[in-house]
Formats: sequence, C-alpha cells, structure tokens
Amino acid sequence: MSGQVLVLGGTGEARRLAAALVERDVDVLSSLAGRVADPVLPAGRVRIGGFGGADGLAAWLAEHRPRAVVDATHPFAAQITASAATAAAAHGTPLLRLQRPGWTPQPGDTWRHVDSLAAAAEAVAGYRSVFLTTGRQGIGAFAALPGRVLVRSVDPPDEPLPPGATLLLDRGPFSVADELALMREHDVDVVVTKDSGGHLTEAKLTAARELGVPVVLVRRPPLPAGVPTAATVEEALTWLDERLRAPGVAGTPRP
Repeated sequence: MSGQVLVLGGTGEARRLAAALVERDVDVLSSLAGRVADPVLPAGRVRIGGFGGADGLAAWLAEHRPRAVVDATHPFAAQITASAATAAAAHGTPLLRLQRPGWTPQPGDTWRHVDSLAAAAEAVAGYRSVFLTTGRQGIGAFAALPGRVLVRSVDPPDEPLPPGATLLLDRGPFSVADELALMREHDVDVVVTKDSGGHLTEAKLTAARELGVPVVLVRRPPLPAGVPTAATVEEALTWLDERLRAPGVAGTPRP
C-alpha cells in the first residue's frame, strides 16, 4: 500500500486499523473529534479537533488529497458519518465506513429496542434503579427520571443529571465479575445502553442476563446511502489495499 489514508477515529477499530497501516508503511493520519478529555491515541500521526462539518472536511480533502478516507467513528457518531459521506462525495474521495456489528441477543436476554434516548427514558421511567450507560452526550434526556440512576461515562456529562443520580467515571473494558458486583451494589433493575457492539462494554449485557435484569437498547442511526461498509479491520484493510494499489484513485474535485 502507498498513499495517505485519513482515518476518522476514536474507536478500538480505528486504533487497530491505524496500527496495521503503520506496520504496512502507509502514511496514515487519524483524526479525533476531541470530545474525550484523555483519549487513547492511535499509532501514527494524529490530529485532534473537528473539521467544521461537511464543508470543512471537503476543504481539507481538497487541500491534502488523501487516497482514501475510512470513517471508523463510533456507531452513534451520526453527524460525523453524514459529514464524511457528503464531503467525500463532493471531492470524489473513496470512503469506507468501518463499523462493528451490533450485539446479538442470547438465550435468557430480555431486550427492548427503542429508536432514541428520549424513548429509552420513557421506557425506564417506572423502574426504581436504572443503570445508564449511554455516554455523556444526550444524558439530559434522562434528567426527569424519578428513581435512582447510576450514570457511567468516561467524562462528566455537560447536561443535567437526574436528581437521584450517582455518577461513575470509568472507561472499559469491564469484566463480567465487576459488572455483576456493580449492579448488585446498586440494586439495578434495568440497564439502558446504546447498541454499540464490540467486546469492550459487552460484559454488562452478560451480567444483566445472569441477574435476570432487562435491557433497553437504543438502535443505531441509519448509515448514509451508497457508502460501502466493513465490519472488521481485516475487511477495511482489503478495501484499502484494492484502492491504494490502483492508479488514479486520489480525490479530484467534481465539476
């Protein structure tokens, strides 16, 4: 492989992809949105901070002309994903969406899927002890919950917490044993999470299954139409290899 690759990162998959590209001597630049105070940095060059929406990213693509872009942001980073699709289409830059699969229910799971954080808040309003693991963004949707709420996030939320909230700042991966102990300590009777997928935070689902605790999962936002996707880093590397070996695939502005 040769040629610069821009990776829109912040996930474990993005870091693994960057490390694999560095090993292959690819000029990779990882871009982090800067929403986490102390992010885990990937291998290779890193930029921190947004581009300024689709127009800003399109301008960056026009100036730097990467051979390809891989959007490996969080499955719920809908705005970044939409901006990447718009900017790449405007500039003619090959774009891949690298997104891990969502979770699959196992025997004994009691899951309820909802379409938004607001719907999740409505679904758990009658519970007495909620374990909220949706991240710090959008936490205000749960501000009116009347019972006890254990809120876990990497950084403190900017929005108001429920009146009965206990804030736990922590970063995965989490073990099943630790999740069981935490949920028993707080007498949790429902878990709320986004369908992020992956193994780093899956232990809470296993713990909920063992304890017979229901889970409310927020569905992922839809992906932009026409953007190819990869479910694994290996699939992304294959896609990149095909494009970086082919001549004439660098981004060129459309008329």
